[in-house]
Amino acid sequence: MIKRVFILSALFACISIFAQKKHTVVKGDNPYSIAKKYGMSVDELLKMNPAAKDGILDIGEILTVKGSAKVAAVPSNSGETGTIILKPKQTIYGITKQYHITESELRRLNPNLDAGMQIGNEIVLPLANIKKYGENLPVTATNTQAKQVIETTVSDKVSAPVTASADDYVTYTVEDGDTVFSIVNKFGITIDDLIALNPGLSGGLRTGMVLKIKKMDAGYVKKNSNALKVVMMLPFGFDSNDSNYRSMALDFLTGAKLAIERNAMKGQLLDIQVVDAGNEASFKNSLTQINKDNTDLIIGPFFKSSILEVLDFLGNTKIPVVAPFANSTDLYAHSNLIIIETNEQAYLDRISEEVKSVYSNQKIYIVADANKTGANYLKTTLEKAVRNPNIIIVTSPADIQLEQNMMTGQSAPVIAVLVNDNDTVGENFASRIIALSKETPGMKAFSSVYVPVFEKKFDELSEANLVYLMDRKINTEGAFEQEILAAYKSKYCKTPTKYAVIGFDVMNDMLSRENKKGEIFKQMNKVQTQLATKFEFVKTKPGAYINTGYRVVRLVP
Repeated sequence: MIKRVFILSALFACISIFAQKKHTVVKGDNPYSIAKKYGMSVDELLKMNPAAKDGILDIGEILTVKGSAKVAAVPSNSGETGTIILKPKQTIYGITKQYHITESELRRLNPNLDAGMQIGNEIVLPLANIKKYGENLPVTATNTQAKQVIETTVSDKVSAPVTASADDYVTYTVEDGDTVFSIVNKFGITIDDLIALNPGLSGGLRTGMVLKIKKMDAGYVKKNSNALKVVMMLPFGFDSNDSNYRSMALDFLTGAKLAIERNAMKGQLLDIQVVDAGNEASFKNSLTQINKDNTDLIIGPFFKSSILEVLDFLGNTKIPVVAPFANSTDLYAHSNLIIIETNEQAYLDRISEEVKSVYSNQKIYIVADANKTGANYLKTTLEKAVRNPNIIIVTSPADIQLEQNMMTGQSAPVIAVLVNDNDTVGENFASRIIALSKETPGMKAFSSVYVPVFEKKFDELSEANLVYLMDRKINTEGAFEQEILAAYKSKYCKTPTKYAVIGFDVMNDMLSRENKKGEIFKQMNKVQTQLATKFEFVKTKPGAYINTGYRVVRLVP
C-alpha cells in the first residue's frame, strides 16, 4: 500500500448566519452601491462573492447578498431574561459558548432563530448569564411572564455622513494606476473605512482625487534602541505548590529557549525575563515583576483570566501580548493582543465544507462529546449546506450504522464525522470506520480533531478516505524541521514534546517578526510556518490578531 498524505493550508473565516438572496448587476452598479442597497458593508459583499474581490463587476453578473430577516424572541417562562444586540461575526455557536447556554435553551428563547440572524437583531438570553458573561454593556430586562413576541426587522439602512477632524486622517492624491484595492492595501485600512471618509468614491476613482485616509493607531516601538525586552509569563506554580501546569510550562520553556538562542546567534539583541505566573489564584503577584516602561513583548500567560489581567495592567501602553492558548471572543477587543490558537468554530466550518463536497444523499453520523455544542453547531451548518439532510448525533462510534437499501437489501455507505477530542473515543471511531469500510466500500470519514490513532492506522483509514484537521504537523522531511529537531535533541537529549514544539514555534515566530524598532505589529501580515505551526494572522474588527492557520490532512488509498 502506497502512503500518500496531502496537507493543505486553510484560513479561518468567521461566518455569520443570515438569510441570503441574489442580486443581478445592472448598469451603474458598483460594490459600494450594492452593499448600501442591502444594508451590508463592502467587505461583507466581497467576502460573499470572492470572484468579485477586485471590485470589477460585469452587467448581468449574479451576486449573493444579504436579505432582510426577522428574528422573533419569546421570553423564557422561568427566570428573568434580557436581550443583547447581535454584533458582527456573532453566531449561534459563539453565543452559546460566550453566555454559557445550551443551544436548545437558546432556540427555546428565540424560536425563530433559523429564520436568519443579522447585525442589530435582539437575542433573548437569561439575564443572569448576560450580567455574568457579557461585556459590561447596558442590559434590557424583559418581563418573563409576558406572552408577547418581540420581533425585530432589519431593513436597509443609510449610514449617517461621517465627520472627522483633520487629526483623524491624512490625505492622499490618487495617482494613475491606483485602484481602490491598491489604496486600502497600501494604507492597511478596510474598504469601508475608505468609503466612510470619501463618499464620493461611489461614483468611481479618478486620478487626481484627494482622499482622506483614516489614521491608524501608532505602532508599538520598543523602549530602548538596543535589546528587545521579552517577558515570558509561565504557570510554574512554585509559589503555591501547584504542579498541574508545571510540566507543561517547563516543556514550553525548553522550546522557547532554543528559539531564543537561534535568533541570538543570528545577531538579534535580546533581553529575556522569565516570570513565574503561579496559578490563577496567585497570578496578580506576578504582575509586580513587569516593568511597563522597559518591556517590549509579553508571551503568556496561559489562562484567559490571566491574559485579561495583564491587558488591564498594561493599560494603553500597546505592548504586544501573545496568548499561546486562550482564544475567546471577549479577548478580541484588545488591539495589542496576538492570539495563537485557532477557534474551534473554524474547524467545524471547514469540516462542513468537506462533507458538502462529497455528499450524495448519504446518512450523516456525528460523534459528539458530552455537551454536544460543537456537534449541534455542525449539524445546523450542514442542514443549511446540503439537500435532504439526514443527520444523526451520537455519543458512541458503535452507533454508526450502514444504510440498508430497501429494494436490494444491500448495505449502503454513510458519512461519519468525529467531533470529540477524547483519544479513547477517537480510537473507537477509527476502529468502527475501518470495520464498516471493509464491509461496504465508499465510506467517508471526517474529524475536526487529531487523534494519534489516525497515524497508527494510516493504511486502513485511507480506505475510508479519512480527512482530519490539526493545528500542528511537523514535516519531518523538511530541512528546517530536521535542523530544529536535531538541535533540540542535541540540547535536551530527547525529542520535543507537544508543548516544547509550541514554545519554539511561538517564540521563533514572534522574534522573526520584530524589526530593529521592535515594530512586531507591522510584520503581522507575513504568513510563516515554523516547526509545526502555520501562522496566518487576521486582524479582527475589534482589534486583536488571530491566527487562522490550520492544516487539512487527507488519507488517500
